Amino acid sequence: MRDTLSNAYIIAKREFAAYFATPLAAVFLTIFVAATGAFAFYIGGFFDRGQANLHAFFAYHPWLYLLLVPAVAMRLWAEERKSGTIELLMTLPISPTEAILGKFAAAWAFIGLALVLTFPMWITVNYLGDPDNGVILASYIGSFLMAGAFLAIGAFISAMTKNQVIAFILAATVCFLFVTSGMELVQNSVRAWAPRFVADGVATMSFLTHYEQITRGVLTLDSIIFFLSLIAFALFANAIAVSQKKSA
Repeated sequence: MRDTLSNAYIIAKREFAAYFATPLAAVFLTIFVAATGAFAFYIGGFFDRGQANLHAFFAYHPWLYLLLVPAVAMRLWAEERKSGTIELLMTLPISPTEAILGKFAAAWAFIGLALVLTFPMWITVNYLGDPDNGVILASYIGSFLMAGAFLAIGAFISAMTKNQVIAFILAATVCFLFVTSGMELVQNSVRAWAPRFVADGVATMSFLTHYEQITRGVLTLDSIIFFLSLIAFALFANAIAVSQKKSA
């Protein structure tokens, strides 16, 4: 176990550094910070609300992640498969699990860095009023966990194809279903043909339900377990997909 974590850490460091080998990292971080600010100020009416909180800022994270996180995830394995470097990677003295954990950790840390760079929003709202910083901290944790779930799903889909565009579209589509599964429109559609317990089961898979609960300051164990379990399951599926490609 110690060797696994050590090797995964080495891969994560290499992958994280690789993000900054091209200008794409700076472009992504700039777009992320600008988009979160624009949504909060112009669409969320940050100043018009007259409230010292970041509800308008966090409310749009699930929708931004639908575009930005699959864009990060699509290259994790699809690029390796297209360039043929996955064969080289698999010949190294590391296991697929170590490679998967390392790549995922690097990508998750990169998205975490993007979140950290939005800290001026937190400073601004404290300058303007007296916000509940506990709720803001919980919202950041919830956003980071949700981003991890988006990323794990995207990484799994990336391992299934050589085409990054297909990986992006499929990941965004699957994540969209997870985001909207608790909405009334979706629930009414499911209840029209399925028993109630099926509809309730679909609703419990909603990213929005768990995330909005956290952004209200209710950081429950259920929501944490939900996101972590989903990440673990998607990474497990990712490991199976990579192992099959390795043995093929």
